[in-house]
Amino acid sequence: MTSLDSSLGVSRRICHVLHDIVPRMKLLFLHGPPAVGKLTVARELSRQTGWRLFHNHLVVDLALALYDFGTPGFIDFREQLWFSGIRRAIAEGLPGLIFTFNPENTVSQRCIDELFAEVALTGSQIVVIQLTASEATIEQRLVSDSRRQYRKLVDLELYRKLRDEGKFRTPVIPKAHIRIDTERRTPGEAAAAISVMLECLE
Repeated sequence: MTSLDSSLGVSRRICHVLHDIVPRMKLLFLHGPPAVGKLTVARELSRQTGWRLFHNHLVVDLALALYDFGTPGFIDFREQLWFSGIRRAIAEGLPGLIFTFNPENTVSQRCIDELFAEVALTGSQIVVIQLTASEATIEQRLVSDSRRQYRKLVDLELYRKLRDEGKFRTPVIPKAHIRIDTERRTPGEAAAAISVMLECLE
């Protein structure tokens, strides 16, 4: 049993208590393939909503400081950081939190299923936002200099190899509340569309 597994047991026991004492939070779960524009859209959405941004590369870069990517220690520590950050946001009563995620096969289906279940038990809501773009656009964006700020995937041949091997097909994310083509909308337009959708969920 990992430390994450044991901590989940404790968190489930306090979920119903949290439901009663903290405001309901919306977790905006932005997901999509590498270079689709998750962080760019998320930053614009944070600007428009005033909600905090807990983006995936913050966690991945911290985990990479201690472990090689994909090792058991990396996977366990990454999950602990994801869950701890989201739990803290709920406990602090944030109205919303923006989270970015790139599905890839070092993330287990169990992790995603437990995250969604735990957030729901607190009375909070996960709003799933799927970003899409054509492969041609993704490949063009993948090698841009802006992606080098964090340790993002910038090797085109490696991306193609991982994609063709199906590494980005799992874990499966629940059905999106909204799908946005980032080729057809600017980051500002994408964020505005998400904001309108959020108003409809009130």
